[in-house]
Amino acid sequence: MDLCPFSVTPAASLLARCVSTGAVSQEQIDSASCSQSPAFSSHLQEAEQQIRVQRRLDQVRLQVELLQVEKQSADITHRVYLTGRFQVVQELCCHLQDVLKEQNSLRQRLMRPLGRTNLPVQAYLHRCVVDVVKMLLDFIETLEEKLSSVRNCPAARDQLAQLDSCLAQLLAQVVEVESLSNQVLHWKDVHSSLLSDNSAG
Repeated sequence: MDLCPFSVTPAASLLARCVSTGAVSQEQIDSASCSQSPAFSSHLQEAEQQIRVQRRLDQVRLQVELLQVEKQSADITHRVYLTGRFQVVQELCCHLQDVLKEQNSLRQRLMRPLGRTNLPVQAYLHRCVVDVVKMLLDFIETLEEKLSSVRNCPAARDQLAQLDSCLAQLLAQVVEVESLSNQVLHWKDVHSSLLSDNSAG
């Protein structure tokens, strides 16, 4: 059914209220019907501009917060930092491998007696030098074991996980054994009480 040409639509009612309150003038409404302006009221246009500025401000604040979070976590997750640490570890491993290759020659050089030479060390420090040499020999002797432990570090995590699971299973079995022992003691008490009742009867 077609609408009556004299019926008042909700939009027309709203515009009439705006004109009656003075928010919009009739001239602005008339000019809006023939113009291509997105907002026929200066108040509405200012409101749209404020909304756009607020949205832009919210976006900038979000970007600033993301940059702050990235800056705080840069020491841990930044690729440059991790690459530098990895290079240092690789250099240390290469150095230890070189020392391991020359282990025999180093040991022979350290164990070779010093003939016709004098240590440029004060007399009261000779004991410290001897202790340092002993420590160095112990380090060289245990160097291969240390290197193997360093190589096995990735597998240590899996071994710890296995130990944790075994410990959990052991604790579960301990709880089960404890409950069984309590049941056995209870049955023993019940059996002894029955025997005492039978003997008394």
